[in-house]
Amino acid sequence: MAESNRSFTNDSFLAQYAAESDRAPQSMPFTVAKIGRRRFLQMTGVAGGGLLLAVGTGWPGKAAATAKSAGTFTPNAYVKIAAGEIVIYAPNPEIGQGVKTSLPMIVAEELDAAWDDVRVEQARIDKDAYGGQVAGGSRSVPQNWDGLRRAGAVARAMLVSAAAARWGVKDSECQTRDSVVTHAPSGRSVGYFDIANDAARLRMPDAAKVPLKSRADYRLLGTRIPGVDNRAIVTGAPLFGIDQVLPNMRYAVYQKCPATGGRVASANLEEIRKLPGVVDAFVLDGNGEVNGLMPGVAIVANGTWSAISAKQQLKIRWDESAAAKDSWNAAVAQADKLAKGNGGNVVSNKGDVDAQFRAAAATVESTYRYAFVSHAQLEPQNCTASYRDGAIELWSPTQTPQQGAEIVASVLSIPRDKVTVHQTRCGGGFGRRLTNDYMAEAAAIAKRIGVPVKLQWTREDDMAHDFYRAGGFHAVKGAVDSAGKLSAWQHHFISFANDKGEAVVGGQMSEKIFPGELVANYKLMQTNLPWETQCGAWRAPGSNVFGFVVQGFLDEMAVAANRDRVEFLLEVLGEPRWMATGDSWRLNTGRAAAVVKLAAEKSGWGKTMPPGRGLGIAFYFSHAGHFAEVAEVSVAPDKKITVHRVTVVGDVGPIVNRSMAENQCEGAVIDGLSTMMGLKVTFEDGRAQQQNFRDYPILRMPNVPEVDVHFIESDNMPTGLGEPALPPLAAAVCNAIHAASGLRPRTMPISEEGFSI
Repeated sequence: MAESNRSFTNDSFLAQYAAESDRAPQSMPFTVAKIGRRRFLQMTGVAGGGLLLAVGTGWPGKAAATAKSAGTFTPNAYVKIAAGEIVIYAPNPEIGQGVKTSLPMIVAEELDAAWDDVRVEQARIDKDAYGGQVAGGSRSVPQNWDGLRRAGAVARAMLVSAAAARWGVKDSECQTRDSVVTHAPSGRSVGYFDIANDAARLRMPDAAKVPLKSRADYRLLGTRIPGVDNRAIVTGAPLFGIDQVLPNMRYAVYQKCPATGGRVASANLEEIRKLPGVVDAFVLDGNGEVNGLMPGVAIVANGTWSAISAKQQLKIRWDESAAAKDSWNAAVAQADKLAKGNGGNVVSNKGDVDAQFRAAAATVESTYRYAFVSHAQLEPQNCTASYRDGAIELWSPTQTPQQGAEIVASVLSIPRDKVTVHQTRCGGGFGRRLTNDYMAEAAAIAKRIGVPVKLQWTREDDMAHDFYRAGGFHAVKGAVDSAGKLSAWQHHFISFANDKGEAVVGGQMSEKIFPGELVANYKLMQTNLPWETQCGAWRAPGSNVFGFVVQGFLDEMAVAANRDRVEFLLEVLGEPRWMATGDSWRLNTGRAAAVVKLAAEKSGWGKTMPPGRGLGIAFYFSHAGHFAEVAEVSVAPDKKITVHRVTVVGDVGPIVNRSMAENQCEGAVIDGLSTMMGLKVTFEDGRAQQQNFRDYPILRMPNVPEVDVHFIESDNMPTGLGEPALPPLAAAVCNAIHAASGLRPRTMPISEEGFSI
């Protein structure tokens, strides 16, 4: 059991995703390589003429570009110009964050294409062609930014050269706009489609020397563009993994031990095989990896209902000798004792914290706690698989399709090149689909059955076998001096670790976590409790809970100092500067102060509020995004709260698609509010106690507040928006609750303290 948890927590990508990165997103190289005609046709599925362009953005793999007589570049993201349309291929998985639209927009901007001429297609999974195809860490935009811009710019330059050659003029005399090249001196113009074949015969220019647009010249980026799949989604087109259907397909379910690590001792398989619609039932021993194939019982039937009905009649005796025995109540009791002690292992100790506490005008001590939570994405886990002649083909809603292919190859003991993965649209991810256990299960079942199989999890399966956001505990002590300034901060973080002592995903703090770098006298300690149940990345790992704690406690310190919260926060941020290495993946206090000030302005900070109503502010830096949020909240005498409005201000560099950007911020607020209000997963005897939405109360539409979103569009490297708008939400709301009522929630979900919505 412990081995399986180690395998997950040591995964290199997940570790990188979960950590607050110590470096900026790297610009991807644009290098030259060559591909043959056969490989080109395999990649693109086209055999006709035209101009096909592609660029390698390679995260974390290869990057390449090529020009041949067929007009090709080798990709990560690429564009084909043929008769009547421009096809742009979106390389990264689409999980609702909008990259299937925004990444092609980057190409189209530099290409100067009319968006109405563009058709977007999801790229095939191909590491050699695309490098890493991943949806995680809010990195799709920053990791692809430079490469995609150069892909569009090189394409535009070749089209200009083709037009200039046709007219016998200089390239510099031609301009482009809306898929047309124009020679202003003569008044001549020609559309991209009419010169695509001419351009395909040209030598590709040096990509590094092709000029890129300045932000002032953008006409497409920064506008609101509807998602390219919107119509298909609302009309029920089969975009998602759960929609896939193959000829002669069967339907499967898989039952694992409720406590991670349990094995099948016996099961009533003969009875199950006799049930209506059941094709087969059998035990899979698995490989013991939680991100691979854990032991369980598979049922294959002629329909989903027959499979699920049969699963409900399963009688399994589990061998739990090596299974998890985790208990949330025991962890809470142990953490409470530790929080009253002298702290754990010292992670950072600078200045003289003890001296500042002795000299303080006021000190504050508080403990914060938050529970485990589930991802609860709308689409339960599923995967369709077809095994034939030693090779397998999968259709999967995964955030890490290439990693999934590696896992399947390992589970089936077949070469990696015998695994083909088709990426489908994901019905939500939030980090859960970074792991691919459901792919391994579908593959193993398909190999055993010998016909195509769709594996379908139920909501109960999702809740029982998630990779949970870890719970945690914080004992925090702070001091303010006689001038009302923050003078010392002591922090004891109590988290969880596996049997090797490795912290769970999102369960590691450092002094780089706000406000550690900004406080001269700062001491951070950490104690890890043993935990066996698998944990994983959950939207803005670490930041999603650290924001609640540090911004809530900072508000407590402002109250103790009798200072305005905004003034106190700005004072902590200090003069504008880059922290640590000084790159765009690090906190910049000037950018932070700017979003705080604008959030205060847009929310009407300082205005007179009626009794029982208050404003709360919080700031957080996460995934290279600087975000401040102000919540306006009413609190009734019975502790029922109403969140009227949340003002969101972010600086993530240039906005690619304003529609998607606003959508991500609004979704982060709703997700954050839902989680802080009532969501928790507790464990006893290694089993998750919450099984479905009846005991995991997702926020309902009538309780959704007004969300007012603003952006400061700096010239810094852009970052993604799937995560950084979430961390400030809980603290902003809880700080507003205190401003409105004097009550201070320090537990998530806050329903644990009697609050309701």
